Amino acid sequence: MQSNSVKYKFAGHQTFAFRYGWLEKGVKGACNNPSIFSDKGQAMVHLGVGKNMVQSILHWCQVTQLLKTRIEGRRSVVMPTPLAISLLIESPWDEFLEDDGSLWLIHWCLTTNPAYRTTWHLLLSLFHRPDFTKKELVDFIMGHVSRNGVKVAASVISRDVDCFLRTYLPAQSKAKKTDNLYPEETFDCPLIELDLIQVSGDGEFYRFAIGPKPSLPLGVFGYALLQYFSTKLDGRNTLSVQECMYGEGSPGQIFKLDENSIIEYVEDLERITGGNLVMDETAGLKQIYRKFPVEPIDMLKKHYRSEAINER
Repeated sequence: MQSNSVKYKFAGHQTFAFRYGWLEKGVKGACNNPSIFSDKGQAMVHLGVGKNMVQSILHWCQVTQLLKTRIEGRRSVVMPTPLAISLLIESPWDEFLEDDGSLWLIHWCLTTNPAYRTTWHLLLSLFHRPDFTKKELVDFIMGHVSRNGVKVAASVISRDVDCFLRTYLPAQSKAKKTDNLYPEETFDCPLIELDLIQVSGDGEFYRFAIGPKPSLPLGVFGYALLQYFSTKLDGRNTLSVQECMYGEGSPGQIFKLDENSIIEYVEDLERITGGNLVMDETAGLKQIYRKFPVEPIDMLKKHYRSEAINER
């Protein structure tokens, strides 16, 4: 599904939100055998899941930017991306995605994938209402794709929105879960730990949790901010706080942060970047200045290096 140079990707997940252990299994499986997903029977045995789940794991590893597909002759192979290798494979930063920062990083990669516009991107980047119903989300996406000349059935978008909500909400209320149930034994997605979406008691109304995110590490926010500078701002070195809050694919939108939270993160980044990223206010306009380009990955290296030091 495509309009001009923008590609839209709906469905593909087989209605499954990714579960605990799926991304790690998919990346490590592809690392050991790049053609693993070409043989569904082999993949079912290796990954220990059913046929539809094999396809779902491949989908999620691709849209979270952990696997990339390449055609070799007549076969399709998948390869871990450099980020996946650093995160999960070679001297892994977080082999089992146990760090809260890794979940925020996966969330960022999922919603800002440059190859596709997905339901996750559209709802977290372009939908600005704090509260909503499922129908309002479906209507918003249908309106957006219609304006962009993309034809897709409302039933497909409805299933996508269901999966979107299950990505961030538990399958059952936490109060009803037994104390001895391990996360990997549930049908929940690891991203429920981010507490990004809240649901009303009757399950009809939802709300984005906008404000401070205590579990979002400075290094992951810094990675996101520098990526936003690199990919969205056409070489500019200044960014208004309003752009950082409301711009398409901005850290403020993706992480659902308020203005004070963004300012606090940037002030802390000034310290760990040696003054490269600074907050300035002139004539009432709050601006973020980047004095010289920095590789976003360096922010993740700082985060995971400090986590490793703290564990010793």
